[in-house]
Amino acid sequence: MSLSKSIATLLLTITSPSMFALGFRLADQDAEATARGLAFAATADNPSAIYYNPAGITQLDGTRILTGSYAISFREKVTPAAAGSSSFTNTNQEFQLAPHLFITTKAKNSPFAFGLGIYSPYGLSVEYPDNTPFRTTARQGKIVYVAINPVVAWKIHQSLSLAAGPSFNYGSAELQQGVFTLGDQFHFKGDGLSFNFSAGLKWDPHHMHHFGVAYHSATTIDFTGQTNLQTNAFTVPTPNGPFRVPPINRNQDASARFSIPQNIVFGYSFTPTPDWNFEFNADWTDWNQLNTVTLHQKHSPKIALPFNWNSSWLYEFGITKKFAHQWQASVGYIWSENSVPTDQFNPVIPDSNRHVLSAGFGKKFDHFSWNIAYQWSYGLTRTITQSTTANGTYQAQGNALNFTLGYHF
Repeated sequence: MSLSKSIATLLLTITSPSMFALGFRLADQDAEATARGLAFAATADNPSAIYYNPAGITQLDGTRILTGSYAISFREKVTPAAAGSSSFTNTNQEFQLAPHLFITTKAKNSPFAFGLGIYSPYGLSVEYPDNTPFRTTARQGKIVYVAINPVVAWKIHQSLSLAAGPSFNYGSAELQQGVFTLGDQFHFKGDGLSFNFSAGLKWDPHHMHHFGVAYHSATTIDFTGQTNLQTNAFTVPTPNGPFRVPPINRNQDASARFSIPQNIVFGYSFTPTPDWNFEFNADWTDWNQLNTVTLHQKHSPKIALPFNWNSSWLYEFGITKKFAHQWQASVGYIWSENSVPTDQFNPVIPDSNRHVLSAGFGKKFDHFSWNIAYQWSYGLTRTITQSTTANGTYQAQGNALNFTLGYHF
């Protein structure tokens, strides 16, 4: 094999990204739900029910608007296993925003309700310094994902409501990683559209007991864009003397089909009095369907991107207490299971088992309402021993705020 072909093969090996699109699932689409630890599927009594359980919008007479944003900052501390390496953190620890907008309308005494949600169920980014030991594995991963989700809900019985609706989605994905020396990079950026649907069921057999089920179907999105390979010139020693490899700056069309998993949430809410609400949800995401993604480049061989993730659960518990003058306060807790097996671990998605604590409060007026929530997450320390440059320990903490404003008429 010629030296030039050997270098080309090496470049393809090094630039096989193991993560280019996922980012994180964002289930925080409302401050009240965030404050309750996302345990909201069985209550679902504001317009964010379009996401948490669309069957809940049959409780909402008139026209209602809810808008706000989830803002999260997270710190990933990495202690590499490589000798002589020191600990460092990700570089983009500023708050990242994920806005949301929900609108519902229902005529009084009508069994039908209609809603429209615009929100980001996936997103955010992770970025590391260029001088990390694993720079050739991952430097930056970013995704923007927006869903437009109209729904129709039908109260078929005094105690039972059903709902469903399509979701039209836009996503853009970006990956960057090093190649040989500092300043070298392999970069992929693409965007695409997808379609799926959501559905919900709400059953209230007793004024103190409420059940909810919410479902978001799986979909695939074809990210279409370009790869860019940039390298500095370098010298390779050979038996016949040093061989100078010229710099590379090459763009080519590229695409990859990525699976977005289905997820289903089961919720139970207990309201012993009108002023107290206790809810528990079990939230399952089918990451198991995320196997190998193939990156197609126009002028280069295909690159297989193995994921092979595991399906996982979020266990969510929340309490809400209502006070005089339409004030309310909530607390919540989530246990989040790890989805990424050790042999598929990538620093761009430093997943781990996590504790998530939250609290918030809000107030309602004649036509307006507001809620604010604070959320703190702590990822258990994870030690990676893959015999790769990603070996080391990883420990994450996150801080988030969620603020929403509501209006109804």
